[in-house]
Amino acid sequence: MNDEAALDDLTRRFFALFANRGGLRPDLERVFDLFIPEGVVSKCTGPVPEVMTLREFITPRQVLLTDGTLTDFAEVEMSANTFVFGNIAQRISTYEKSGCLEGRTFTTRGMKTFQFVRTPAGWRLSAVAWDDEREGLSVPR
Repeated sequence: MNDEAALDDLTRRFFALFANRGGLRPDLERVFDLFIPEGVVSKCTGPVPEVMTLREFITPRQVLLTDGTLTDFAEVEMSANTFVFGNIAQRISTYEKSGCLEGRTFTTRGMKTFQFVRTPAGWRLSAVAWDDEREGLSVPR
């Protein structure tokens, strides 16, 4: 598999981790197959970024996606630009996520940045950061 196809696949697998539509029961432990052990995830939707280890990231989301609080959830990458240089790569994605949170349906768009490193086992994520649209902040068309 060439680099571009491998990075597309890794990104698709990351987005798919969180889907619970149609009775799917996500297993977020699979995140460890996608990242290097030292990987970090940064939620940047508020005034202070929330930077998490992989465990800190998946633990509350596993509960949220399996206890009925967040149902019919999926994220879909809408567009992406990926840049590869040797053993590193960067991807900027626009995405749309939708679901039903505590009985209220929603649809939100945002942007994610992905950093990848090539390892002896193939490409792995080293970091992901995201921000969602809100008043005064829109995903560029």
